[in-house]
Amino acid sequence: MLDAIRWDTDLIRRYDCAGPRYTSYPTAVQFHGDIGSFELLQALRDSRKASRALSLYVHIPFCANICYYCACNKVITKDRGRAQPYLESLAREMKQLAHHLGADQIVEQLHFGGGTPTFLSHDELRWLMAEIRSHFNLLDDDSGDYSIEIDPREADWATMGLLRELGFNRISLGVQDLDPDVQRAVNRLQTLEQTRAVLDAAHTLQFRSVNIDLIYGLPKQTPESFARTVAEIITLQPDRLSVFNYAHLPDRFKPQRRINAEDLPSPGDKLRMLENSIEQLTAAGYRYIGMDHFALPDDELASAQEDGTLQRNFQGYTTHGHCDLIGFGVSSISQIGDLYCQNNSDINAYQSSLDSGQLATARGLQCNADDCVRRAVIQQLICSFSLDFASIENAFKIEFRSYFNDCWPALQQMARDQLISLTATGIDILPAGRLLARSVCMLFDHYLNEQSRQRFSRVI
Repeated sequence: MLDAIRWDTDLIRRYDCAGPRYTSYPTAVQFHGDIGSFELLQALRDSRKASRALSLYVHIPFCANICYYCACNKVITKDRGRAQPYLESLAREMKQLAHHLGADQIVEQLHFGGGTPTFLSHDELRWLMAEIRSHFNLLDDDSGDYSIEIDPREADWATMGLLRELGFNRISLGVQDLDPDVQRAVNRLQTLEQTRAVLDAAHTLQFRSVNIDLIYGLPKQTPESFARTVAEIITLQPDRLSVFNYAHLPDRFKPQRRINAEDLPSPGDKLRMLENSIEQLTAAGYRYIGMDHFALPDDELASAQEDGTLQRNFQGYTTHGHCDLIGFGVSSISQIGDLYCQNNSDINAYQSSLDSGQLATARGLQCNADDCVRRAVIQQLICSFSLDFASIENAFKIEFRSYFNDCWPALQQMARDQLISLTATGIDILPAGRLLARSVCMLFDHYLNEQSRQRFSRVI
């Protein structure tokens, strides 16, 4: 892992294309309306029978201010009173789903995402956590991974103290960029001091892990200005860093229409930003986990990658991929066994369903046998940068070479280009190819075609 990434501009230019981030396979693009509450409740009953551990995701969509780059499902409002009716709908959803689960099913992982979860008042956060604890078996010894996304502009020492008291032990901070010109261009003014104050509180209160999100490719950014941002963030020593590529898709995401496309950096400058960031983070001791994620060597993600237990789901890289993931709230996605299902993405429709005693499940997908094979292949590649053919053959009773015969010419070309090593027993993604792991995974995606590619961001 010491040579986790080797920068190869020529290889990047040849294989940098649009494609999924593979938080699931099949991806959410394949979800359809034939999956509803019946399928969800049946999957929950199967989970109860198997006594599988749980991972809970709670979506809080509210934000006081709009960030122009954002592609999340959100509600922009200054009216804090909008939260309570939504929380009551959340509570109804939790009660309904918990009825089909077992009291012995431990919640190993909990995540509040958004939106801005800290949009909620202290009383609302207390109330919501009490509701969750009344319906689910949360760990009380601080051994679970209970995390929350924080906007440093919406949190102070009192907020951090409350979150720790409620059982949260991990936080993720949105920073994106520290340059004032960039911040003005995306309507997110946030000082380094605000971010540092939250980190100081997290360390004092003994939060176990801090993640910071950065984005390269935003308007007004230059390689030099973004390098300064990365350098400042390194001084804060977060346990994990996510350095995302901004995908400008104004036709799909309305807030992005407020960004002046002429202010966006050139593709060449974006590449330099990423290359510089990798050099800076590697020199500071961070390891490349994959898919824009970096972590310190003693972080659980780095350890899991080393011992082969790292997995990936809708919450990103995780050490809890064995859990059934249950999503609550507007647009949230659940993954229970081989079933994916997603709630309605319209907040009014979501609340109306729950308020009338119905679940808000709107679409989803039941994996077939081929989906399960390909999902396992993609998981190994994207989490471990390697694939052992025998493990797939033994798990699914197939002969790998013949099953994926259509992929072989493209794999051989990748091997000739030294993106991968291809042998009779497996695939290793070489250091020069690790930034392009998505491109390798795409070869095994049964659903991907030129038309569907347009829905995804570029690899780099």
